Amino acid sequence: MDARDAELKKELHASLQARRELGEDYESAWIDSFLEKVDQRVDGAVERRVRRQLAEHQLTSARDARAPKATDSWGERFGFGIVSMVLAVPLSAIGGGVAGLPGLLVAWAGIVGVNVVQVARGNPALFRGRRSTRDDDAWED
Repeated sequence: MDARDAELKKELHASLQARRELGEDYESAWIDSFLEKVDQRVDGAVERRVRRQLAEHQLTSARDARAPKATDSWGERFGFGIVSMVLAVPLSAIGGGVAGLPGLLVAWAGIVGVNVVQVARGNPALFRGRRSTRDDDAWED
């Protein structure tokens, strides 16, 4: 039994005592008064639940809005891979011809870097640590 239940129980006992003292003439007024108190309690509980659900909904919406959308289709990813391989040939020739092996390594590091960025843009969770989706902050009444 929580504090609100104990308080309601005290109010009920006080109301019953007042009814006994006042008699049956005031019974309808006593019932209306007590029902109004109960109604206020119910309204408060409903309001808290609605606020909590609204906050949870807003939190979920905010998380969804922050999550990147997977808009890249398979064709876009395939096309990006083809273009990067086609450009790799002249970049390798230029880097190897101008600076030798270090130039070739720099050209391929750039090609790999661009492809890694493309993959990270399409799937950001791939490079982040795993997070628990369970929300430990329980909102209680």
